[in-house]
Amino acid sequence: MEEKKEKGNFWLTVATFIVNKRKAIYVLFFIAVIYSVASMNKVSVNQDITKYLPADSETNRGLSLMEEQFLTYGSARVMISNITYTRAEELVENLEEVNGVKEVAFDDTEDHYAGTNALYDITFSAEEEEQISKDAMEEIRDMLSGYDTYVSTEVGSEEASSKALEKDMNLILVLAVIIIVTVLLLSTKAYMEIPVLLITFGVAAILNKGTNYWLGTISSVTDSIAVVLQLALAIDYAIILCDRFMEEHETMDAENAVKVALSKAIPEISASSLTTISGMVAMMFMQFRLGYDMGIVLVKAIIFSLISVFMLMPGILLLFAKGIDRSHHRCYVPNITFAGKLANKTKYIIPPLFVLVLVFAFLKSNNCQYIYDTSSVESAKKSESKIAQEKIEEAFGVSNQLVVMVPGGSYESEEGALKEIEKLDYVDSVLGLANVSINDDYMLTDKISPRNFSELTDLDIEIVRLLYVAYAYNQEQYGPVFTGIDEYEVPIIDMFLFLYDQYQQGYVTLDSEMDKNLNELYDTLHDAKQQLQGTDYSRFVLSLRLPVEGEETYAALDEVRAVCQKYYPGKEIILVGNSTSDHDLMSSFGSDNLIISILTALFVMLILFFTFQSAGLPVLLVLTIQGSIWINFSVPALSDSPVFFIAYLIVSAIQMGATIDYAIVISNRYLQLKQVMPIRDAIVETLNQSFPTIFTSGSILTCAGFLIGKIASDATVASIGIALGRGTLISIILVLFVLPQILLFGDFIIEKTALTINLSKYNTREIGGRMTVNGHVKGFIQGEIDAEIKGSFQGRMNASLETRIPGKQTEIEMLEDGGEEK
Repeated sequence: MEEKKEKGNFWLTVATFIVNKRKAIYVLFFIAVIYSVASMNKVSVNQDITKYLPADSETNRGLSLMEEQFLTYGSARVMISNITYTRAEELVENLEEVNGVKEVAFDDTEDHYAGTNALYDITFSAEEEEQISKDAMEEIRDMLSGYDTYVSTEVGSEEASSKALEKDMNLILVLAVIIIVTVLLLSTKAYMEIPVLLITFGVAAILNKGTNYWLGTISSVTDSIAVVLQLALAIDYAIILCDRFMEEHETMDAENAVKVALSKAIPEISASSLTTISGMVAMMFMQFRLGYDMGIVLVKAIIFSLISVFMLMPGILLLFAKGIDRSHHRCYVPNITFAGKLANKTKYIIPPLFVLVLVFAFLKSNNCQYIYDTSSVESAKKSESKIAQEKIEEAFGVSNQLVVMVPGGSYESEEGALKEIEKLDYVDSVLGLANVSINDDYMLTDKISPRNFSELTDLDIEIVRLLYVAYAYNQEQYGPVFTGIDEYEVPIIDMFLFLYDQYQQGYVTLDSEMDKNLNELYDTLHDAKQQLQGTDYSRFVLSLRLPVEGEETYAALDEVRAVCQKYYPGKEIILVGNSTSDHDLMSSFGSDNLIISILTALFVMLILFFTFQSAGLPVLLVLTIQGSIWINFSVPALSDSPVFFIAYLIVSAIQMGATIDYAIVISNRYLQLKQVMPIRDAIVETLNQSFPTIFTSGSILTCAGFLIGKIASDATVASIGIALGRGTLISIILVLFVLPQILLFGDFIIEKTALTINLSKYNTREIGGRMTVNGHVKGFIQGEIDAEIKGSFQGRMNASLETRIPGKQTEIEMLEDGGEEK
């Protein structure tokens, strides 16, 4: 008893300090909010989820190599519908004149003109992230604004996607706030509680969003969804404190009521937040680092929500105390007595049925078809780029580009590999230095003698011989100089570039026409070399007639790799493209799924074990919520709809971490109430008392999820929203209509696995008159009591008598009739 008192005094001391120092706390929060608002625009947002692949993944290594060793020009596929070929051809010249456009590919083949659709393959003069490419893309959009135009490009897409998503999320946030206010109007006891809750949450959201600046860069998925998820996950912390305040304020003034309410709410809310945090922490262990990115931001969101509730909200409650007193209304959330009665009638029916459903859902969810490419994800609202991609693919087919990087230094190996790759059925085109033709006779990497080079370039043979000698010395190949330079053969591209270098240094003199031709040729060859030949690797660019993902595509990747391996035995071949990144994502999915499932369940079970001091109850609760996750993802399996893998991983963690709270609320109330009444009545009263809390929190999270799914144009974000909304709704249904039966059916398991000996189930009784009590009593004595009592009592008692020490019982002596209850 003394220990409990000390703990109560400690939290009351903390609460008193917070309330007394509320003005200083206002100032600190004001400064923090100003800082966060100023920092919001400094947060760097990354649109490319492939950046979050494991560092040792093939895609990540390939992208790093390409960035280091190759020049990759920005490109765009622009389709104009309802246009004649003649008019489409006339537009080519206009497009080529745009500053920043390097090349426009268009002809009368089916690759560029089909029906009344014209497709232009545009190459920019700089990389896709450079401003000149973005400006050129904007100019092209403006130029073609009068036509039915569809643009598929990565140039400027990040900014466009970010703006579109920000617009969508702002709308979602507004609608979410409206829903929250509506739910709170139904579930709160005073209208002025609502501004208190909204101010508290608003400050927490601003602090979290502003401090994302500390993390350097966050993903666009996290940036867009974090505020809404924070609102849905953490609003009930503020509701708990508000409810506590309303209870205490019935018997004491506002300031003391806040102090007492806060002292009781801090341990309660902190314990409640642990399960949610554990789900977010589990995400941080994923190999796919998007999980870490979202996990750390959401953990931070919950921590700032807790800080705002504990530190700021007490002062806000006092500011609005008079308004709260004047705006009382009844709670409009009804009792659900029918659910409790149903639980009693079906306690032997529902649990076995649930086990069967659990097995079925587990098997079905494991057979769910997962997709890994954002372009494959279907969403209720499509982005402009998604619409354009679908229109272009409908008219001209799928374009799946694959980059193959092979060790450099051997044009012969490149030529052999390219020729064999060209013969593969699913390869539309393949580009490498070794298959770029100069004329009908030569490829760019063909080796030719001085005489052939002289004929090709119209240079004097003597000049060419001297040039070949200089090249041999430069390469430290002295043999040809002495054995005969006419037999010495050099790759055309290398000799052209060497010729240009000698010309620039003044060793070779050319007439004006040759000067012009050489400069033009140099530009072409230099660009080709920058794009296709690096320091250590050469690059092939393939266009495949295959979907971006799927077993057929992944088998083709293996075949391309095997072909290259024949010409580079024992050397590493690196493939890069949307298909390879999807394959890498698929490879990491299995382990990430296992990590999240095990860690989330383990963290939650440990928290529940210490909360309930029981080994059996945590298992029952975790199985219920895990069952809701399996059922959630068996729905798309039953409808033969694919699931975006990110949605599965993230929602699994969030659903377990967040909705386990609903099960905790019901279990906690049930364990308390069954001490003082028969379990049949206890389960009815449990559901009636718990329903307002579950209704408030659950409806907000469900609505937030479905809003995100229906409004967000970003397919990744939308897929997370739909899965989260559906999963939360399933969790609510299970905790209200399945968990009660499980608690009744498994009551003996809960009792047998409790770490403390609990005799209350057998000692509950109703007695009246004057009595003396010596021991622990829990029940109602003109109100509720849960304490160690030594003294006398006049009245009626309906309570449980329990002991936590074997061999020592609570004694109740009936003074009036001299009888003794033990």
